[in-house]
Amino acid sequence: MTNYKRKLVKGVTKRKGRSHGRVAVRHRGGGMKKKIRLVDWKRDKWDIEGQVEAIEYDPLRSAYLALILYPDGERRYILAPKGIKVGDKVISSHKKVPLRAGNATLLGNIPVGMPVHNVELRPGKGGQIVRSAGAAATILGKEGKHVQLSLPSGEVRLVSVSCLATIGRVGNEEHYLKKLTKAGQKRHRGIRPTVRGVAQHPDSHPHGGGEGRSGIGMPSPKTPWGKKALGKKTRKRKKYSNKVIIKRRKK
Repeated sequence: MTNYKRKLVKGVTKRKGRSHGRVAVRHRGGGMKKKIRLVDWKRDKWDIEGQVEAIEYDPLRSAYLALILYPDGERRYILAPKGIKVGDKVISSHKKVPLRAGNATLLGNIPVGMPVHNVELRPGKGGQIVRSAGAAATILGKEGKHVQLSLPSGEVRLVSVSCLATIGRVGNEEHYLKKLTKAGQKRHRGIRPTVRGVAQHPDSHPHGGGEGRSGIGMPSPKTPWGKKALGKKTRKRKKYSNKVIIKRRKK
């Protein structure tokens, strides 16, 4: 392993979907050994231009990573935006930057209509949303200390102009087209088999039981724990972010 990877790559403990030894998330477990890449979400190497040294695969995310080499010899990973290639230059600044994919600046400095990704929700906390392959948010407008951001889900929300965002769309757009061609590919990803509720014993699932092939035997489907599965609203009515959401996501 090269020296920079000793700092940027580390092992991760697999939880197997368990919390305190009990299954908290079903159908998780096994999978190939993977190492986590430490991505620079904060982009806090201010006003120093770095060069793209390599585009690398990350086993724990859908997007590719770009390895950035800075003049002082430090290397950092960032999400590889669409169109970036080895040898390109990127920069992060609180001031206005060239409108090139991979450059990061405050939302207030980015013009309306520009696609962005790796967006902060709180200034200085680091990018939290719009990070998966092919994702991009669009700036719809600016209102005082906030910008209107249209997210990939269709939700429109207000985000502070002081939050950092990276210009461009996340690369590897065709990730969603990839098909898993054998059961082992699911297992390599740590996904265990899923059994239909109607095929289970009635003690194990509300849909279970009955003679032969039978329906669920109830007006609407339920979860394994007897809760209503479809149409039940789970969002808290007094959630803190309600005040910044202008339009809810697509149904």
